Amino acid sequence: MSSSLGTLFKISTFGESHGKGVGVVVDGCPANLTLSEADIQGQLDRRRPGQNALTTPREEADQVTILSGVEDGLTLGTPIGLLVANQDQRPGDYNNTSNVPRPSHADYTYQMKYGLRASSGGGRSSARETIGRVAAGAIAEKFLREVCGIEIVAWVSAVGTVDGAVVDMESVSRAVIDRSLVRCPDPVASAAMEEQVRLALAAKDSVGGIVSCVCRQVPAGLGEPVFDKLQARLGQAMLSLPACKGFDLGSGFAGTRLHGSVHNDPFVQKGDRLGTSSNYSGGVQGGISNGESIYFRAAFKPPATIGQTQQTADFEGQTVDFAAKGRHDPCVVARAVPIVESMAALVLADLFLQQKMRW
Repeated sequence: MSSSLGTLFKISTFGESHGKGVGVVVDGCPANLTLSEADIQGQLDRRRPGQNALTTPREEADQVTILSGVEDGLTLGTPIGLLVANQDQRPGDYNNTSNVPRPSHADYTYQMKYGLRASSGGGRSSARETIGRVAAGAIAEKFLREVCGIEIVAWVSAVGTVDGAVVDMESVSRAVIDRSLVRCPDPVASAAMEEQVRLALAAKDSVGGIVSCVCRQVPAGLGEPVFDKLQARLGQAMLSLPACKGFDLGSGFAGTRLHGSVHNDPFVQKGDRLGTSSNYSGGVQGGISNGESIYFRAAFKPPATIGQTQQTADFEGQTVDFAAKGRHDPCVVARAVPIVESMAALVLADLFLQQKMRW
């Protein structure tokens, strides 16, 4: 089972949702980067469960412990081990899933591939696996910020049928985004999104949404021109997230409705470099960053675990009525915001180190 991402800045996550803990090993982080647990904890706090009435009530502090790779506040250049203990496991909530593959979950496919699966919480398919990604992403983000000033900001741009207003991607900040329970910087849309989540929760149902992300101050030259295009690496990272069903960069699918005369990004002089007067390309041309802000969207489906009784089949093919137990999010996008930021940071850090080898 592959649990690793990256080439030079490489991470390997470990742990199951209802095991003793989850974590990550970060291999390839350069030496002499100032790093403490506080540098990592902020993003974990934004991801953790139980933040408000619109998220899962599972109570986890998600406190990170640095096990290795850091001494006297500086990275050693050796593997960095990070661990977060699970403190609120309830494996008994999954007793009724032992012979029933949950609809739209990984229970059936894991069983078919491996011949067994984690007995509770989905194991590695649980969103709790993303703790390791966020912890590693916080390190990648700190590295990128210190070496070249890259800023990564994500926000919720849609929940269900509610779309947020167009955001100024060059100025939007996490501080503004985090004022909203659903992490949407548009106050009017935020209220409507919250209502959509509340209605789904009251109906023991769930709802999907879209997370948008901008990466600012990315230098030109990151990415490869053929199979390892920057947008391909970002797309792989986002689509590897639980519940993520779609990815688009720049104008994305909407760009198909434009003519080339409108969609093209003409070059202009910007200070001491060439830039573009528009950015339908989303900061990437030919698979390589062009120095403009990179922006993309990731679409997340409604969470599969709902409290409604559903008619399905057990592993023997017998029709059964199934109602999920446990504590789950009625909508994942608000908590997905720091996860999307972290995955973008991991991709960019890896590509930056690859490009640095050529500079």
